[in-house]
Amino acid sequence: MIKLDLPIQKNPLQSREDLSDAVKQILNPLMPLYSKGKTLLQLGSTGAGYSDSLAGMEGFSRILWGLVPLLAGGEESEIWDIHLQGIKNGTDPSHEEYWGDIADFDQRAVEMAAFGYALALIPEKIWDPLSDLEKFNLFQWLNQINTIKVYDCNWLFFPVIVNLGFKRVGLPYNRETVMENLERIEHFYLQDGWYSDGIGAHCDYYGPFAIHFYSLLYAKLMGSEDPERAKLYKSRAAAFAKDFIYWFANDGSALPYGRSLAYRFAQSSFWSALVYAEVEVFPLGVMKGIILRNLRWWFSQNIFDHNGLLTIGYSYPNLVMAENYNSPCSPYWALKTFLPLALPVDHPFWKVEEELLPSLKEKVVQHSPRFILCRQDEENYIAAFNAGYQHTNDHSHIAAKYEKFVYSNLFGFSVQKAEWGLAQGAFDSMLAVSEGDNIYRGKRKCVEYEVNDNVIYTKWKPWDDVEIKTWLVPGTPWHIRIHCIETRRNLDVAEGGFALGLEHTQYNGQKAEGITHLKESAAISPWAVSGIKSLYGNGKAELVYPNANTNLVHTRTVIPTIKASLKPGIHWLVNAVFGEPGSETTLNQWETNPTIEFGEEKIFLELGKEKIIIHKGR
Repeated sequence: MIKLDLPIQKNPLQSREDLSDAVKQILNPLMPLYSKGKTLLQLGSTGAGYSDSLAGMEGFSRILWGLVPLLAGGEESEIWDIHLQGIKNGTDPSHEEYWGDIADFDQRAVEMAAFGYALALIPEKIWDPLSDLEKFNLFQWLNQINTIKVYDCNWLFFPVIVNLGFKRVGLPYNRETVMENLERIEHFYLQDGWYSDGIGAHCDYYGPFAIHFYSLLYAKLMGSEDPERAKLYKSRAAAFAKDFIYWFANDGSALPYGRSLAYRFAQSSFWSALVYAEVEVFPLGVMKGIILRNLRWWFSQNIFDHNGLLTIGYSYPNLVMAENYNSPCSPYWALKTFLPLALPVDHPFWKVEEELLPSLKEKVVQHSPRFILCRQDEENYIAAFNAGYQHTNDHSHIAAKYEKFVYSNLFGFSVQKAEWGLAQGAFDSMLAVSEGDNIYRGKRKCVEYEVNDNVIYTKWKPWDDVEIKTWLVPGTPWHIRIHCIETRRNLDVAEGGFALGLEHTQYNGQKAEGITHLKESAAISPWAVSGIKSLYGNGKAELVYPNANTNLVHTRTVIPTIKASLKPGIHWLVNAVFGEPGSETTLNQWETNPTIEFGEEKIFLELGKEKIIIHKGR
């Protein structure tokens, strides 16, 4: 993979000046890419589920998430004069680049929130310089958001943020819409600080980088007028932080899970909002460390093109994993993480030394996202074992993004490239099933689930006449997967372990090597080892080499896999899965097997120091 030499990749990200420079280093390459009327950013040729012109307006808007705190903190930017002209033209109905009238569920409603953010934080920059007619146009265009329907999810916050901007500059403020939307969002609240992104929806990064981010912004801006709600939002964010910190490693990486991962370093924007809203659930140095290390990790990845533009993808440019709503401009939503730049120069955040993560438990249950997380902090390794959800939706690669048995910051996860066979399917951390036609499917949702201290149980039905009960016994480096498959049809099944990258940027010239025996296969490299062993059942081992660019972290991977063919009836399959960062002792651990004993009613497991009993009938 080509290694670029961009200024932002050399930025040490230690001081306020470094953070300010980072915003400029991201924004400056955009300056020659504005449309004639300065209202659109034209960054690429790929499309999204909305028009190219709307995508251009999206890019214009998303720049504000980084530009506004930069200006609010007293900095200047060459790009602001261009942007201000674009605001004047884009909201002028007589201009050829007018952003247009909006309809229900319009993508422009998403982008309007950034204008409310600007009105609230930098009125002297965005509002005061406008003429009376320009002010009227901006208000009329933004006020459309109070007349349309938005999706019943984090979108409900977009009218709230716009109205906070109106209030800040003395415009008519639709308090009824604000209160109605905030009350509706209350129905998304679960427990322990966790929100789902809608009724019965997933718990994912939309909790921290959307719902909590906007809640904390509200708490900061409306603390005097709505103190009870502000206090509530802060207390929930503090509770959530105690769980969310487990999703981050000390090397700056975080857990890749769920959709919208193309927003990349928005992962740490929650911590930025905590700092901005002055919620010190952890020492300021700890939160500063999370933010800065996450930014450093991201800027060391291949997320920019040769011109310094952000690309669609995760650790490298990748359209395979993209959402239908990802245009070339979408990744700039990540700029939300630069919110601390809005803090005064003398704020303690800029003076405190960054700290490492506090001491965290090696294993923790998080009931709202249905996880058991295992951590090896000395190895910067996180594995999140997952029950999955009893619902699904129409977003891209939902099965891969929400239903795998385990997600990892080290191995990432893979998405399907096409429908034919295991190589195109890239079924890491899944049990893929086929009717013998080489077209496989994995778990897309579950019928029922249970998360206990040491075991995750889930029942799922890939077809109406095929029922699979799965027990996950979490751990590192070994974990165990038990499947009871009741089928009325012939099946081919394939259990995938972790997807190991075949190459690594820190190990030039070295490649992963594979070994395969009858009942076990492994991929071994200096950076990590992935393997799988059949402990029970008629499984046979092989190594699957998926299509390129299916994994979010590594361009080319290998997946140790156990395959079996099943006749109609009831079958038990038990596989031990190995995943571990590379070290001198890793291969010794691979040679040490978990043990299993099958009884008539119970299964007895010994995994490391743990002895676990599984009841077959549950």
